[in-house]
Amino acid sequence: MERLFFLPLILISLFVAGVLAALLFRVSPAEILQAVDSAETLFALRLSLTTSLLAVSASILLGVPSAYLLARRDFFGKALVDALLDLPLVMTPLIAGVGLLFLFGQEWLGGALAELGLGILFTPWGAVAAQTFIAAPILTRSCRAAFEAVDRRYELAGLTLGLSPLRVFFKVTLPMARYGILSGTILAWARALGEFGATLMVAGATRFKTATLPISVYLNISTGELGIALACSWLLLLTGLILLIALKWIGLARYGKVQAGGLYS
Repeated sequence: MERLFFLPLILISLFVAGVLAALLFRVSPAEILQAVDSAETLFALRLSLTTSLLAVSASILLGVPSAYLLARRDFFGKALVDALLDLPLVMTPLIAGVGLLFLFGQEWLGGALAELGLGILFTPWGAVAAQTFIAAPILTRSCRAAFEAVDRRYELAGLTLGLSPLRVFFKVTLPMARYGILSGTILAWARALGEFGATLMVAGATRFKTATLPISVYLNISTGELGIALACSWLLLLTGLILLIALKWIGLARYGKVQAGGLYS
């Protein structure tokens, strides 16, 4: 029976390989290399890395403590908050962008932020806001699962030995949940790096201002500049591949630790 299951596996593999081949062989390598070295591509790469790293940093600051609270405490409205945090995971990014556009508009937060000299809409900060909205729930979910996997007896042992709850969190809980947190960070970063719909609505699509790599692909495909579009596409794919390898490595490292722990427990 297993032999029959090779057919769908082969079809899926060929489908993915066909998409990659179409991206690779559409233009010559010389054109791709020239496009990669262009000012527009390099700007888009720098902006994507900057905004995605800022978004992931904000997601860590917001998501890690939120995840710990959800994993360790019961409180009134927890089920509602839990469902609310799941909404960005199933919400169409374009719709999320529309909501963010209104939220940071003049009638809502935009007016107050303008008085403070802060502009969000159609600036790189808009990209950071959109990417944070998309990435934070992903990181929060992963971190929550990691905290729930930590045996509370270790935390209780730390408290018994005289450590404060804050020190137990940093000395015991965080180190034991590190693999799950790292995995969530990588997934959130990959998602932020490739975010398009919400970023387009909030930050706009202006070359050399708010054009991240996905937006640069969109702009150059629209104008027939296939070289730059494909160069940005391959930069995204390469970055995604690096993050995927890192994620696999974390999984193998975690599995190795579990196996070693099982041998000596």
